[in-house]
Amino acid sequence: MAALVAALAVGLERWEWFATLTLIAFIWFAEAVNTAVERLADAVTLEHHPLIGKAKDVASAAVVIASLAALAGVVIVFGPHVAAFLGA
Repeated sequence: MAALVAALAVGLERWEWFATLTLIAFIWFAEAVNTAVERLADAVTLEHHPLIGKAKDVASAAVVIASLAALAGVVIVFGPHVAAFLGA
C-alpha cells in the first residue's frame, strides 16, 4: 500500500507503474506459495519431520528472495525520483 501511495506522490511513468505493480504481485505470489506449502505440510502431519521443515524453509526463503528482488526494483524505479526530490 505504501508503494502505491509513493507511486502516486511522485507521478510514475507507465513503465514504472508496470514494474511497481509487477513487483507487488511477485511478492504476493511468493507469500501465497509459502502459505500453501506450510498449510499442506501441516495437513500431512503436525509432527516434526526434517523434510517438511526443509520444504517450509525453502518456501520462506522464496519470500525473502522475492522481497530482495522487489527492493532492487524499488531502488531502480524510485531512486531517481528521490534523488530529484533531494536535489542530488
